[in-house]
Amino acid sequence: MGTLGKAREAPRKPSHGCRAAPKARLEGKPSSSPLPSHPSLAQITQFRMMVSLGHLAKGASLDDLIDSCVQSFDADGNLCRSNQLLQVMLTMHRILISSAELLQKVITLYKDALAKNSPGLCLKICYFVRYWITEFWIMFKIDASLASTMEEFQELVKANGEELHCHLIDTTQINARDWSRKLTQRIKSNTSKKRKVSLLFDHLEPEELSEHLTYLEFKSFRRISFSDYQNYLVNSCVKENPTMERSIALCNGISQWVQLMVLSRPTPQLRAEVFIKFIQVAQKLHQLQNFNTLMAVIGGLCHSSISRLKETSSHVPHEINKVLGEMTELLSSCRNYDNYRRAYGECTHFKIPILGVHLKDLISLYEAMPDYLEEGKVNVHKLLALYNHINELVQLQEVAPPLEANKDLVHLLTLSLDLYYTEDEIYELSYAREPRNHKAPSVFKNYDHDQDGYISQEEFEKIAASFPFSFCVMDKDREGLISREEITAYFMRASSIYSKLGLGFPHNFQETTYLKPTFCDNCAGFLWGVIKQGYRCKGNKHPESR
Repeated sequence: MGTLGKAREAPRKPSHGCRAAPKARLEGKPSSSPLPSHPSLAQITQFRMMVSLGHLAKGASLDDLIDSCVQSFDADGNLCRSNQLLQVMLTMHRILISSAELLQKVITLYKDALAKNSPGLCLKICYFVRYWITEFWIMFKIDASLASTMEEFQELVKANGEELHCHLIDTTQINARDWSRKLTQRIKSNTSKKRKVSLLFDHLEPEELSEHLTYLEFKSFRRISFSDYQNYLVNSCVKENPTMERSIALCNGISQWVQLMVLSRPTPQLRAEVFIKFIQVAQKLHQLQNFNTLMAVIGGLCHSSISRLKETSSHVPHEINKVLGEMTELLSSCRNYDNYRRAYGECTHFKIPILGVHLKDLISLYEAMPDYLEEGKVNVHKLLALYNHINELVQLQEVAPPLEANKDLVHLLTLSLDLYYTEDEIYELSYAREPRNHKAPSVFKNYDHDQDGYISQEEFEKIAASFPFSFCVMDKDREGLISREEITAYFMRASSIYSKLGLGFPHNFQETTYLKPTFCDNCAGFLWGVIKQGYRCKGNKHPESR
């Protein structure tokens, strides 16, 4: 159990657990060949696209790009050149302008063509709009402003008596199309109700549990559309982006469920058994190449509400701790998640990425490159780079997971993960299981490395920097050093002063999940991940890195 196992290894079909209930399948398209996953795939694809775009790749005005898209069609409405520019423009234009504004520019182009008596150009414009409606019809269904502008265009065409043009830009068929990517309702907290969290855990082996978690994860991941990724870039957060909100909520729910399952056991031995089982689940998730749920499970096991349980950890075998160490190293953010990126790049076929890492990449790319170059030219290179990064994620949705799921178990697992516990309640449970041990290492011991009972003035100032009250240090015992008694007296004196003033300590930090890119107020570092990236004071809301 001391090794992670090979990520490329195809998981075995489970030979245990109930299989009598109907199976639930995801309608992903199985691929006959491995999904390309070379680390530089996006760069290679982008280079090929840049070559195919010719002079436009160096930058072009928005009007020139629109005109080039229109000229992609011949007189019969067939594509006479690559559709790559069309794909990039119709998916990524909202970084520059709204969809309604893009269509308004097309309307202006159509009016100019009418004024110049150019029926051929008018026809090509309608072919372009038809392509837009056909390939990206969801945009017209969810964007009210775009739909309204489309009605304006239809009225213009109708007023000029062009029956063929009216037929080409007809949108009535959109309402008849089935929208399979149903939006998920946003989770609402209900602190007055608690659900039982052990509906499945005791009855499933690690392999089957990991498969059903992967089923739920993929179901959530495949709902994230190209438009959702684009909205995230434009808005810099997941607010009003229900599919991404649901994905993050699922990850947080799994992490919290892991903590609660450990803490639900009354004795250290039983808690250790749950801990061991979740390590085994993590190993199976790694074999399934489900990195997002793996991050959630390991995040739950490493959470401070669990890691503080010294009595519990004393019952965990060395080989289990070794596996946990390997897992945490794999998922470490060191060197920009280098270990994870290497492992992820080597995976083929089905895989689920750590969404937070790849969203961070998108934000970094979006912020690093300007939208426009000199003379107001659109930075086509940026559009292509963002398009290819998003497209890689979207393509992963086409590879179905190598498993089947029992739909009744999926339902029960969903109920188990729909939790109503706060961070404070989890910590209360943790301290109820194993109360604070006053002999445990304190802040003082973290600085007293040689354990001689003294710290230096410089070390003390590092501690005191977090508490903006005046202090007086007496190092009467040893010159230049501060004893445990002195630092205890310091905090007691400070507490007394604050109490008399009707104040409390100015900071009450709690582990926090940030749903949009955030920078630490202390070190200016970038906080991003899936869950609990840093700390935030309840009072002043300032973010603090770990």
